[in-house]
Amino acid sequence: MDNEGVKLKKQKSEWREWLESAVIAIVLALFIKLFIFEFVLVEGSSMNPTLNDGDRLVVAKVQYYFQEPDVNEIIILHYSQGVEFVKRVVGVGGDTVEIKDSVLYVNGSAVEETYTDGSTYADYPASTVPEGMYFVLGDNRDNSRDSRFADVGFIKKDDIVGKVFLRIYPFDRLGRIE
Repeated sequence: MDNEGVKLKKQKSEWREWLESAVIAIVLALFIKLFIFEFVLVEGSSMNPTLNDGDRLVVAKVQYYFQEPDVNEIIILHYSQGVEFVKRVVGVGGDTVEIKDSVLYVNGSAVEETYTDGSTYADYPASTVPEGMYFVLGDNRDNSRDSRFADVGFIKKDDIVGKVFLRIYPFDRLGRIE
């Protein structure tokens, strides 16, 4: 009878260990997704040619807890309830941003944009980005809802999910996003 009692106790112990391991794994996965990084799917063409519809990306969420987003970084941001955008930061607090004759100017200097494909939509009047805010644009300016439009406007840091740093699909374009 002692052997049966030991076997039963061992089975309960193994079951409990498995359950504890599963709970720890779930909690750890949730922590990582909420605070460290997450995977996102690009839907749409607003960041062509840099990012394409169907690209799968890894977003670093923890980075902006310790530093501010910088110009040229590609970020994920909350646009509205349940909708997130992927855009490029082109201006930070204190910068004056303007688009004239399809050329982006920041603080009066023309920005060489090797990542855009063609025109940059219509002119945009010189506007100074408020401190603590960001001006974002899509690389495909003719097909992007971004800071040029009143419903998007300047972006608060609290609306930034994180920095895009890696494309993991399609495999032929796998690599870091600079």
